Amino acid sequence: MANFRPGTPEQEAFLRDLVDAGYLIESGVLGVYGRGEAFERVRLGFDAKVTAASDEESPERMVFPPLLPRRQMEEVGYLKSFPHLACTVFAFEGDEEQAAEQERRAENHEDWSGHQRMTDLVLKPAACYPVYPAVAARGALAPGGVMVDAGGTYVFRHEPSGDPARLQAFHQREIVRIGEPEAVIAWRDRWRDRCLELLRSVGLDATTDVASDPFFGRSGRLLARSQRAQELKFEVQVPIAGPEPTAVASFNYHQDHFSSVYGIEMDADGADTTAHTACLGFGLERITLALVRAHGLDQDRWPAAVREELGL
Repeated sequence: MANFRPGTPEQEAFLRDLVDAGYLIESGVLGVYGRGEAFERVRLGFDAKVTAASDEESPERMVFPPLLPRRQMEEVGYLKSFPHLACTVFAFEGDEEQAAEQERRAENHEDWSGHQRMTDLVLKPAACYPVYPAVAARGALAPGGVMVDAGGTYVFRHEPSGDPARLQAFHQREIVRIGEPEAVIAWRDRWRDRCLELLRSVGLDATTDVASDPFFGRSGRLLARSQRAQELKFEVQVPIAGPEPTAVASFNYHQDHFSSVYGIEMDADGADTTAHTACLGFGLERITLALVRAHGLDQDRWPAAVREELGL
């Protein structure tokens, strides 16, 4: 399994504790778990805090399914940067004889992919991706641009791991800012501070650091160095199950990448100029795990102030 990352003994022990306490429900596949009631109470509680924090800016709300048109993944160059994380949707397109063969192979747990064909869909790797073409379809944006709350939807990345904080399917609460470069950068910096406040208000030891995305291959290493040098990505990190703090939220400043792909323009005194974009993503499962790690498995024993903040 090329992308498999084994967990440390500490991570594997934490995973067992989470399963035994009913926070996570095993599926038989690493990184894919059901969530128990106790887990969901915390996840939804923090999600509500993000909503309250963003309300003062009156973002436009958009909700998209966990599927993405394959064309969009191709347009933004995802397969160049992250081919190891992509998940593609396939479907059967054979005849009855081929269906019978597929069933026989499946019953024996053999490879039954021979009569499956790629569809027009992929599993969404980031919640923000559908936002950019949707905004572009409106034409030039008024000065000041737009802020979009894309909600806390499921996203998928193929990276099975024994670390309970590294999931293949998880909720990413994403907020997108599109506008003039200076407005986008100011928004990112403001929300970086706000993000720290949100996490610290529930008792987490949150810090920020310059980071890079997990680009693929030799050219990806060059991209990662450039991303760090330009400080285009920041992560907010908290301790979960070590040995190092884990990123639970991240900020990406894309400059004009998505705007150039989809033609998102700003209407500045009658002259169109290319917009810049940035996004903030909260990993809601990781934040939930960080809270359990910090305060214990028994939510009745959590600090009263934390329980109040999360509505528990």
